[in-house]
Amino acid sequence: MVPKEVDLVVEGGIVLTADPDWNTYDPGAVAVDGGAIVAVGPRQEVDRACRGRERIDASGKLVMPGLLNAHTHAPMTLFRGIADDLPLETWLYKYIWPAETKLLSPDFVRLGTQLAAAEMIRSGTVLFCDMYYFEDDIAQACKEIGIRVVIGEALVDFPTANCKTPEEQLKYTEYLLSQWKDDSLVIPSVQPHSPYAASAELMQRAKELAHEYGAPYLLHVSETQKEVQESIEKHGLTPVARLANLGLLGPSTVAIHAIHLTDQDIALLAEHDASVVHCPESQLKLASGFTPVPKLLEAGIKVALGTDGAASNNDLDMFGEMGTAAKVHKMMAGDPTVVDARRVLRMATLEAARVLGLDDKLGSLEVGKRADIIVLDLDVPHLVPVYDITSHLVYAAHANDVHTVIIDGCVVMRDRELLTLDEDEVLARAREMARNIAAGLE
Repeated sequence: MVPKEVDLVVEGGIVLTADPDWNTYDPGAVAVDGGAIVAVGPRQEVDRACRGRERIDASGKLVMPGLLNAHTHAPMTLFRGIADDLPLETWLYKYIWPAETKLLSPDFVRLGTQLAAAEMIRSGTVLFCDMYYFEDDIAQACKEIGIRVVIGEALVDFPTANCKTPEEQLKYTEYLLSQWKDDSLVIPSVQPHSPYAASAELMQRAKELAHEYGAPYLLHVSETQKEVQESIEKHGLTPVARLANLGLLGPSTVAIHAIHLTDQDIALLAEHDASVVHCPESQLKLASGFTPVPKLLEAGIKVALGTDGAASNNDLDMFGEMGTAAKVHKMMAGDPTVVDARRVLRMATLEAARVLGLDDKLGSLEVGKRADIIVLDLDVPHLVPVYDITSHLVYAAHANDVHTVIIDGCVVMRDRELLTLDEDEVLARAREMARNIAAGLE
């Protein structure tokens, strides 16, 4: 049999597919052509079937699906550290929203996105789901860099730097849905900020748009006890129950944070097949509480991991997020068996893809899926010896172990060198922007 010529073969080392059967090949190989995976399996079998025009030797390394960050606010990298050690309401109302009103612009969000993309690619993230402003500019920046993104303009009842009214925000969201609906890297979504920052009418009209375009519908829900209490006092319902009452829960609905949930809330999320994004490090830092992940999983609710923004985390490192998620839930439950390493890694790969409605394309190394692949160096003291590679990824691996990153079949980082953006220039511009931000906050 003559091998088929393909664009790229990544071969040698351990290949962890993270597919439903959790297949692992050592040594293994992955063949890529036209941005898609065309073969994955034992190295000898793939080598017999495919010959790559380009070859990446992964001997002594791990080949796995790239990580998916299911919730962040990418441009907030430029606000990293400006208002730390504060309660969520103080942090948001007194610092972040006023700073955004004063400082945000298309140039700001493009630079913040470039800085975030550099950090995420370096730490093995191939897709992030973003809620912010000027999302069209964020999409264009990601397209130029070659990182995958789910975009969603934050829909709120008050004027933003981008749109003066909720009506303008909805029109802008519809523009995003239409403009990017068929793009290979940019996935449009609909994202009301939260039930406390968006009216019932705004959330309902947003849901209609999401339904019309078949887009994910994401919003912050039950992030603080105060939010829940105020919802009960004002509407007689918890935020989750109110969303259900308004007809806003469904398979495309993703509740971000979902920390302060009653048993009835969990039952409603499960009944309507809604999903949750858990952002453990941000929730810990803001002392907002902790998403009841074991209960959600027991109820059959899909849970993905996100970092939240760099102003409240304060990094975009999904390896750190995985380790924190696994350990904190064990401590809270008093049970070292809950939220095990495989479950957590799924929450950052295939389960995250399911939450975002992208599991037919992303989240695992399977034939026909897009080639979003990362390669980790295993020849480092903290990863030797290897008994259980999944355990290593959650409890021992670091962001800087990521060696090479491939997104949609294109190599965007090789041997720790970013290939699709000028990192030195981005860092220099970010430092200059920081001086302007500090001056503007004085």
